[in-house]
Amino acid sequence: MKWRLGLQSYSLRAMPFPQAVAKVKEAGLEFVEGFPGHLPMEKAEEGKKILQEHGVRMIAYGVCRLTSNEPAMRQLFEFAKGMGIEVLTADPDPDSFSLLDRLVEEYGVKVAIHNHGPGSRYPGVDSVVKAYEGHHSFIGLCYDSGHGARAGDDVVAAVRKAGSRLYGVHLKDVNAQKHDVVVGEGVLDLKGFFTALVEVGFAGALMLEYELDPQDPMPGIRQSLDFVKKTTAQLA
Repeated sequence: MKWRLGLQSYSLRAMPFPQAVAKVKEAGLEFVEGFPGHLPMEKAEEGKKILQEHGVRMIAYGVCRLTSNEPAMRQLFEFAKGMGIEVLTADPDPDSFSLLDRLVEEYGVKVAIHNHGPGSRYPGVDSVVKAYEGHHSFIGLCYDSGHGARAGDDVVAAVRKAGSRLYGVHLKDVNAQKHDVVVGEGVLDLKGFFTALVEVGFAGALMLEYELDPQDPMPGIRQSLDFVKKTTAQLA
């Protein structure tokens, strides 16, 4: 598989950043998506050292609110470029897109709009596709499968709708009541989901985001990762 399996560090939100990065490595992962609460922009140099010590790469960062404030957005893109971040997982204001068109071109950093379920401005795949239509090809989707399911999406069809504009995944599973569960124990067609990722040539950041058990998340994270590795190995 071309995609890179990692962990959204929000899964480890009860831990300080150094401990969280150590846990990512202990889980056998080399990639992480940074939760801004773990690594504020002003701590970039400290964050780089911690990541290097553990041999972990931060290839995505978010979720970030993006606005039309150009100085602030340039600061964020400079941070991303300096950290080696390839994708900013984002919740962009509607009036920010003309600025974002310029910044993604200038910095070579992609913006992946995160769907956040019912009640958010980007609940499912359709709202995101509508938002980025007509804009730079570096603006696309970070698909959250749990929030997508809660918004009524067919998560397999959602991958195909985004196609080459799918730049990130926050992988979750849900039960019949649409509540998060350990990945592999829910009702989502994750084998179909992974198959669709292969079909569209997904090469982005496949990040497990495990929001359960914040004080003791590692057992559920390991179980989820085992399922992902076993299931994706069957597709190779």
